[in-house]
Amino acid sequence: MLDLSEGCLQLAQKKAQEEGVSFTECLRGNATDLRRFKDSSFDVVLLVGPLYHLLEEDSRDWAVKETHRVIEKNGFVFATFITRYAPLRWSAKDEPEWLSPGNELLETGVWGPSATGIPSKARVGFTNSYFTHSAEISPSMKRNGFEDLDLMGCEGTISMIEEKINELKGDEFDSWVDLNYRLGKDPSLHGAAEHLIYIGRKHLK
Repeated sequence: MLDLSEGCLQLAQKKAQEEGVSFTECLRGNATDLRRFKDSSFDVVLLVGPLYHLLEEDSRDWAVKETHRVIEKNGFVFATFITRYAPLRWSAKDEPEWLSPGNELLETGVWGPSATGIPSKARVGFTNSYFTHSAEISPSMKRNGFEDLDLMGCEGTISMIEEKINELKGDEFDSWVDLNYRLGKDPSLHGAAEHLIYIGRKHLK
């Protein structure tokens, strides 16, 4: 396991211990610099976090390139993204007055101190982030060496309106779970998910 935050590494180890799981290593490092790992070191890489906390496109591309390098032949990547419209969904539910500073975010995808025109009070509560348009994902992964296998919405169409569904039991609940899973694969709904997970295979030229 590799993470930029020492606190996150400690939390991950604590949670793993609670579940009876252990990590071979827990290392502090940056996803854009994986020089400590040899080429083709891993069967699978979980790229969870860097692609929505690296604000510059070049940095995100480099993290994907490094991921590609350390994955072995026919290995897989699971990469996560926060969507461009996720902040608007949160705003509509929890803080509607936030919409005005959110307008620029729709243009740039960037959130944080480096973003212009966003009042400082609106920046409180979430770290620097890049919110990805769903149409960007496949091209960015392909140009950095991956073959698309799947792209899915993690929360699905019922996110933030699931209270009644969570009260269901048995087959009724299972039916909603199945529907939500199937709709998560529908590209027309990807922009309405908060998070997307991309599954790709290392492309060999």
